[in-house]
Parts: sequence; structure tokens; C-alpha cells
Amino acid sequence: MRKPTWLVRVFHPDHGVRIGVHCDETVVDVTDRVPTVSAWLQSSIGDIQAAIDMLTVNTDPSHPVYPAEIFDNEPSMEVPYWLAPVDQQDIWAAGVTYERSRAARQEEANDGGDVYRRVYDAERPELFFKARGEWVVGHYGKVGIRSDATWNVPEPELALVINPKLEVVGMTVGNDMSSRDIEGENPLYLPQAKIYTASCALGHGILLRPIDEFPHLPIRVEIRRQDTVVFSGEANTEKIRRRMKDLLSYLGHSQEFPHGVVLLTGTGIVPPNEFSLRADDRVQITIDGIGTLVNKVKVV
Repeated sequence: MRKPTWLVRVFHPDHGVRIGVHCDETVVDVTDRVPTVSAWLQSSIGDIQAAIDMLTVNTDPSHPVYPAEIFDNEPSMEVPYWLAPVDQQDIWAAGVTYERSRAARQEEANDGGDVYRRVYDAERPELFFKARGEWVVGHYGKVGIRSDATWNVPEPELALVINPKLEVVGMTVGNDMSSRDIEGENPLYLPQAKIYTASCALGHGILLRPIDEFPHLPIRVEIRRQDTVVFSGEANTEKIRRRMKDLLSYLGHSQEFPHGVVLLTGTGIVPPNEFSLRADDRVQITIDGIGTLVNKVKVV
């Protein structure tokens, strides 16, 4: 049985941005062979497992090796820290893929939300642009809530990492931050509710595993305000209504991703209507077998 292996990007104050392979408790620096995530995704076309083996088999003993725990810091030029595991990739998102999400969108909509019921049942899924790779917040970074919104929530999601031929090479943990009051006022405000500074975060690395169908995995979130848990919830990816191949087909229809792309697959966890994030809240999202994403909250 293969050990779980993640492709990661890290910052080290002595060496700058590096590409690494995280396995067990160490990160092996492979920047000399894999200068960017984009380059590795391009190399994986047609034979994902061979590209993974290139990273993980017979690692050169001369490569620098770091204890993984040294990167568990908030971003600072003085300490090592995790970067989001993307560079030139766009991040897209699928909406209303869980029944709970459909119900929540209808609850928040001022007009009753018939548009969400219709897209939930439609053949064509809702897909929207979320972020450029350089905008994405990493593990232990700070996610943003809009200063002109009053109802802000995290959206814990399974994120698929996809190469330029729309082959899934792995997965990570995603947080699709959302301003529910802005989208609820009018669905045409979706870009403002979803696309803003620090509105997207991804886990510490890409769990390298080619897949053709959604795995059935529990997703859990815990939100702490100072020392108090103010919300926790759980969902399972088995509740995603859409088939993975259909989402990928529509994502790639009339669209090319030469550097690869990340697809957030929707959320099945919705906090109660009276809940809204505040500055300095701590959001922890865990997907069993894939990883944990921790972020504090700031106002942007």
C-alpha cells in the first residue's frame, strides 16, 4: 500500500519559495526537478502514476529534507510556512451540488431562490471562477470577510486538482468563503459575494491520487471564537449530487487550462442563519485522509 504523499509549496526564509514532497513527517525539496506546480501538472498528462512515481521513487539523497512541522506557522518572512499548493492554476467552483446547499441558498434569497432549485435539478451544473492561483491563501494564512457584508461564512469543500487534459491528479481541502447576504440580495451579485481578497484557501498540499469518481469522505468544520467553539458541522462527499466526470466535462467545455485547474466541488455544511464569521475567528476544516486546513479570519 502506497504511503499518502502530498505535493507542496513552501516558503523558507533562507531559500525562498520551494516545491516539495511531503511524506510521513518530512518534506523533501524537489525544486531542481519540479520548478513549479504547473510544470508537474503538465508532465502528468497521460500517465499520472508515472509522474507521481517520478516525485516519490528513488528520491535523490542530496535533496534538502525538512521536518514538516517547521512550516506550521502563520505566514511571515522570518519563518518557514506553507504556501497554497498552486501557482498559475485558476480555481473554479461548483455550486449547489449538495441538497443542503440548495436549501440554504433558497433560505437566504430575497426572492425565494427558485433559481437555485432549478440549477440543482438541471443537467448543466453551476460553475464559476473563484480565484487566480496567486490569490489563494494557504494553511495557517488568513482568510477574508468583506467589510461591506454582514453575513459571512466559510464553505468547506473537497477540491480536485486537475491537469491540462482534465485528468484528476489529486485532492486537497478547500474553503470557498462566501458573503451570504450579498448573494441573497440578488443572484447576479454572486461574483461580489465570492471573489474578493483572501476569499479562497486551500490545504497544505495536493494529496497525489488519480481518481475517476468522488471518494466517500467525511468533511468536518470547527469554528472557534477565542477559546469557544461557536459552530461545528459535518457532511460527506457521498452526498454530492453531480458525477465527477460531468463536472469536468462542463468545466472543460469551450475552455482550456494550460497550467491545470482546481475545482471546488461545493459544500454540504451550512451554519445557521444567525451565524456570521468575525475577525480573529479560527476556521478548521478536515477531510479524512486528505488533510486539515486552518485559517484565522480578517476583515478585507
